[in-house]
Amino acid sequence: MTERVQPPKEVPTKILTSTTRAPSLIIVNTGNGKGKSTAAFGMVMRAVARGWKVGVIQFIKSGKWQVGEEKVCRDLGVSWMKGGDGFTWESDDIDRTREIAVASWALARASIEGGAFDVIVLDELTYLMTWGWIDTGEVVTCLRARPQHVTVIVTGRDAPQAVIDVADTVTEMRNIRHAFDQGVRARRGIDF
Repeated sequence: MTERVQPPKEVPTKILTSTTRAPSLIIVNTGNGKGKSTAAFGMVMRAVARGWKVGVIQFIKSGKWQVGEEKVCRDLGVSWMKGGDGFTWESDDIDRTREIAVASWALARASIEGGAFDVIVLDELTYLMTWGWIDTGEVVTCLRARPQHVTVIVTGRDAPQAVIDVADTVTEMRNIRHAFDQGVRARRGIDF
């Protein structure tokens, strides 16, 4: 006879006596694990299903990348902009790469401040702050001052503490194992 495995005990959670509805949120998906952008695009699908106006700005991927989520989102009416010229380690002109990224942040900031979107995904924005290409304080100020109805989702590794501090929800993706570590290349339809 095999021994019966007991389910884990429930982890006690704080019991809230009341909750409120927030008109918008700041959400950060960070960490070294896979799934930061994927989780953001799941929220995009939810927003689109509710009839919300959604925008995505990608700060690293260039027009050369044919990502599956872009096609689906564009077909669903999501505004999509690629504000990068590819991976920095492949750049022939890092100063130009930086200029493109900084210009993309200016567009993102104007999009947030303009209030035309209900949800804006700033995909891979954390890298621009980590590399010192844009000022983290400026990003935090923009996030705090956003129109009341605009939810902002920020993705990327190593989110600066100031961005984490201003966020309503922060999720850290932790890498346990990744196929790339065993020499398996990214797969179309799975990774992009």
